[in-house]
Amino acid sequence: MFDVHYLNPISPKGTALWTEDYKAADALESADAIMVRSAQMHEVELPEKLLAVARAGAGVNNIPLDKCAEKGIVVFNTPGANANGVVEAAMCGMLLASRDVVGGINWVQSIKDEGDVAKKVEKGKSKFAGNEIKGKRLGVIGLGAIGGPLANNAIKLGMEVYGCDPFISIDAAWHLDSRIIRVKNREDIFSQCDIISVHVPLLDDTRGMINADTIAMMPDGVIVLNFARDALVDDDAMAAALKSGKVKRYVTDFPNDKTAGMEGVIAIPHLGASTEEAEDNCAKMAVKQVMNYLENGNIVNSVNFPTIDMGICTKPARITILHRNIPNLLSRFTSTVAAEDINISDMMNRSKGEYAYTILDIDGQVSDAAVEHLKQINGVLRIRVIRK
Repeated sequence: MFDVHYLNPISPKGTALWTEDYKAADALESADAIMVRSAQMHEVELPEKLLAVARAGAGVNNIPLDKCAEKGIVVFNTPGANANGVVEAAMCGMLLASRDVVGGINWVQSIKDEGDVAKKVEKGKSKFAGNEIKGKRLGVIGLGAIGGPLANNAIKLGMEVYGCDPFISIDAAWHLDSRIIRVKNREDIFSQCDIISVHVPLLDDTRGMINADTIAMMPDGVIVLNFARDALVDDDAMAAALKSGKVKRYVTDFPNDKTAGMEGVIAIPHLGASTEEAEDNCAKMAVKQVMNYLENGNIVNSVNFPTIDMGICTKPARITILHRNIPNLLSRFTSTVAAEDINISDMMNRSKGEYAYTILDIDGQVSDAAVEHLKQINGVLRIRVIRK
C-alpha cells in the first residue's frame, strides 16, 4: 500500500486512475509520493520515506530538485500534457496584439452608459484598427511541444514562419511543417521577424534573452509574445522599447509589478495551461508516472534522474539503485550481488548530469544482507527492492 499526499487539488480524472494499492495521506510525514501543482516546496521538510514528487505541469521552479536528488527522491513533471492549451493561448495572444481587440473592448465598456452606443462605435472604431497576421513573419524560438505546434498552426494561417532550436529532438523535428524556415541562431529571428514568440526553459543562457541589445536588432513595431517564463524578458528594456514604439505590443502570461500596468502590454493572468483539458491531462500523466515508478521502478519524465524503462517487473525481484554518477559503481553493484550468489537476469544503467540510476532484475530472492551491502557502497543514495 502506498500513501499519496496532495499539496494542491489534482484533477479527479487523474486521481481516479489510482488502484486499490494507493490511498490519500492527510499527513505529509507518511507520504510515499507527493502530488503538487503550484505549491512551494522549498521550505517543506521532506519525509524520509518519500520516494517521488509529481508536478502536474511542466515547470518545477517550486520544487527543490537538488535536495530531492540527494535524498533519492525522483521528481516527475508532465511535459506536453498541457501543450495544446498554451499553443491556443499563444495564438490568441498573437491576434490580440495584432488587432487592438483589448483596447476596443475597454473603450466600448467606457461608453456603454452614454447612450447612442452604436453610432459612437461606428465613428470611433478606427482608433482600434490593427493588422492581419496573414503574410507576417513569425519567429518561434524553441520548437518543442508548444513552439512546434504553434509554428505549424501559423503556417496554416498563411504566415511566413522562422524557427530556431539548436537542441530540437528528432521526434519534434519530424512533426514540423516542411515550410518552416530553420535558422541557426536567435539573432536571425530577432532581425527578421514581425512577431517573435519565445518557448524555451529558463536557463543561464536564456535569462533576459529579450533585452535592450536584442530588441535593437528587431524591426520597428515588432510584437513579442512570452508564454514561457517571466524572466526571459528584461522588463525595463521592454518598457523603454514600448515607450519609443520599437515594440508595438508585449504579450505576457506572467504579469508582475512592472508589466501589469505597463503601457502597451497585454498582461494575461497565467492562463496558458489553465484549461480543464490541460489539468486533466497533466493529472493523468503524473499519476501514471508515479504508479509506474513505485510498482516497477521505471522512470519516465523525471527532471532530476535519468529515464529508464524496463517494463513491468516479471522477475521475483527488481533492485533499483539511485546513485551519484561516478566511475565504477555499476561493476561494484554487480560484483556485490554476485558475491551473494544472486543471478542478474537483466540490467540497465543510465546517467543524467551528477546522478544516475541502475535497475537489476533478479532471478531469485534478495536477502536483507545483500541490500545492506549495496547501501554501503559510496555514492548510493537510495535502494529499493520490488518483489513480485
